[in-house]
Amino acid sequence: MLVSYKWLNELVDVSHVTSQALADQMSLTGIEVEGVSYPNAGLKKIVVGDVKACEPHPDSDHLSICQVDVGQEELQQIVCGAPNIKAGVKVIVALPSARIAGNEKIKKGKIRGQVSNGMICSLQELGYNESVVPKEYAEGIYYLPNEAVPGQEVYPYLAMDDAIIELDITPNRADALSMRGVAFETGAIYNKKPIFPKKELQESSTKAADKIDVTVTNEKDAPSYQIRLIENVKIQPSPRWLQNRLMNIGIRPINNVVDITNYILMYYGQPLHAFDYDRLSQQEIEVRRAQEGEQLVTLDGETRTLSKQNIAITDGQKPVALAGVMGGLDSEITESTTTVALEAALFEPAAVRHTSQEFNLHSESSTRFEKGINVATIDEACEQACALIAELAGGDVLQGAVKATEVHPKDTEVSITLQRINNYLGTELTVPEVNNIFSALGFGYQENEGNYTVVVPPRRWDIAIEADVVEEVARIYGYNNLPSTLPKGETVAGTLTDTQLKTRKVRTLLEAAGLSEAISYALTSEEKARQFTNTTSKLTRLDSPMTAERTVLRLNLVTGLLDDVAYNVARRNGQVALYEIGRIFIQTDNHNPKVDLPQENNHVAFAIAGQWKASDWQSKEEYVDFYRAKGILEELFTELNLAEQITYEKTTQLKEMHPGRSAEVFLNGQSIGFIGQVHPSVTKQYEIPETYVAELDLDTILNTKPEFTYVPVSRYPKVSRDIALMVEEGIANQTLVQTIEKAAGKFLQNVSLFDVYQGENIASGFKSMAYRLTFVNPEATLTDEQVNKAMNKVEKALTEELAATIR
Repeated sequence: MLVSYKWLNELVDVSHVTSQALADQMSLTGIEVEGVSYPNAGLKKIVVGDVKACEPHPDSDHLSICQVDVGQEELQQIVCGAPNIKAGVKVIVALPSARIAGNEKIKKGKIRGQVSNGMICSLQELGYNESVVPKEYAEGIYYLPNEAVPGQEVYPYLAMDDAIIELDITPNRADALSMRGVAFETGAIYNKKPIFPKKELQESSTKAADKIDVTVTNEKDAPSYQIRLIENVKIQPSPRWLQNRLMNIGIRPINNVVDITNYILMYYGQPLHAFDYDRLSQQEIEVRRAQEGEQLVTLDGETRTLSKQNIAITDGQKPVALAGVMGGLDSEITESTTTVALEAALFEPAAVRHTSQEFNLHSESSTRFEKGINVATIDEACEQACALIAELAGGDVLQGAVKATEVHPKDTEVSITLQRINNYLGTELTVPEVNNIFSALGFGYQENEGNYTVVVPPRRWDIAIEADVVEEVARIYGYNNLPSTLPKGETVAGTLTDTQLKTRKVRTLLEAAGLSEAISYALTSEEKARQFTNTTSKLTRLDSPMTAERTVLRLNLVTGLLDDVAYNVARRNGQVALYEIGRIFIQTDNHNPKVDLPQENNHVAFAIAGQWKASDWQSKEEYVDFYRAKGILEELFTELNLAEQITYEKTTQLKEMHPGRSAEVFLNGQSIGFIGQVHPSVTKQYEIPETYVAELDLDTILNTKPEFTYVPVSRYPKVSRDIALMVEEGIANQTLVQTIEKAAGKFLQNVSLFDVYQGENIASGFKSMAYRLTFVNPEATLTDEQVNKAMNKVEKALTEELAATIR
């Protein structure tokens, strides 16, 4: 919810506090503030320009040379490429040395040989999102009003001298999803009464009920539904003040009628929808469940196939809108519209939510119907919209609203005592203090010796029980003013379990290796849940998921980390190294609802992408590779004293991993995870660079007892021998090492690979491997005969078992 500070001041006077101070105070009283932005922040030397002359550029077929009055003694020549530039319009001009969006500096220069003293700007170049720019100006520069004075700053003409407060409204405070709701909240914080001016509605003598019939087949689907008719409207752009107000709160101006419905939506929190009356096939509106297979082309041009799960607004024959979600293309308001049928309603929240999720149509209207609206202002919001349409579109409002269903809101009464409030909060509030809080909130109350009956108006439908009233008192009194007390009683010193200590050690080791901890959602999509895992587990589904991307519990950690990598890469972070310790949820199908619950297993995973080390004056940049990732694991296992129990084997079982750069990790012969490069097709899907990941079963690692072998330093010399052999390229290094260790005997201390070669003098399909074998006898000096004997056994094993050729 975007809140205009200037608009808010028109409703409740908070001019004595800054926008930032107001945002801070709202955060303290329970409404989370994402931040405060200033539309003109960072802009410099942006003024009004009056285009006096406009001629085609002699050396370009799309550029124009403009002579612009910017309030200086002489006209300024500016070259402009906008298709809608012309003489006689007021425009936005960035003078030389000006700063526009993105901190871009405008310089005086030449374009195709012609001097250009500045730049004629579009709204996008001032920082407006393309989605809120009026369509008529989307591909060109913006026209300022005729009364704009050349040379003056443009900000007041665009309402950019404002502050926009972004609120993150929780589901229990849907009342704040409107300017009126925010005004009530602000008034409660500063003990000021909001003022909501109304426009007087003038109706014609013709009755709307004579021209349209309205029916609702099931009152539960639409507890309140009404239509008002406005004739003789003229569709045209909205006045500047309305366009500016909508753009500042993130809504694109369309035309005067549609803009008014959006204005009322943000003002009252009441969604409205305008139909072209003459484009309805019958003079009838029927609200019913859609029939299976019915189709509707929505305003976005998409054809939707409906079902009985959807509430449809029909013209008596076919659907013309999805109730509470989106209107139909065939009945939209166009330039030829002369009669408007204006809908104001209350729809069943679950049905609206199902429809918005099914078709992935999430709008400002659907959000409010899903979370709740103020049923007490449905009629008022519709009447004020009609009054505005009559004023701004020259329409005649027909007499009366045609209502199919109607709700009769009532105040909610909650009983509570002053002692109960103080016991809850640990305070010593007095009756006058609590009375002032209820008055500030706009709640009625009756008090008798500390016993309260609080009367809550319908605009606060979230308050129904005693605890809700206590919360309201705490919010307005100030959470920061509540007394702090320490627990009383005997203090018991706690200690970490062995598992907790080991988990902390794993975190420390991974962070020491250069990784940063990430925390991903446990809920994911079905597709991502089945990736990077070989488990046969069925998916644990959420009954009422918030979005299609969060429907099931995860079976892996890697996809969450890849989402994090993509988020960082999209923001030009070229060095990404993340790890996560979290649970996966494996569910076996044993057909017993009491037992068939997911088993939670702790896993650890990491992902590295992009640069590992940036270049500097003395070293070159380094990029991540398989050996960097494997080195992180080896260091981890070494510090956990498990290195001797770990083996790696090449694997192609995971289709999401690169078949030639992936390995399965074994602990004492038991598979505990994998490591390797993410398949290029997957990285393309995530829009990330070459990425390496690993995921391991942390529970198994922590429950494995390390094997300690203490060997004294030998007093006798070591003997090293090298052996080079040629084998088929499909034979893994691990196989060769295991064969050598098995054949070499008890004096072999270490085997290390020091050379791999494929190319000239090596047959196709083969590779040359060179190993260094280190022998030592802790009790005596080794003789050449003993070492030669061991080497002969190694050569024999390699040639007979692996068909190796000793070079």
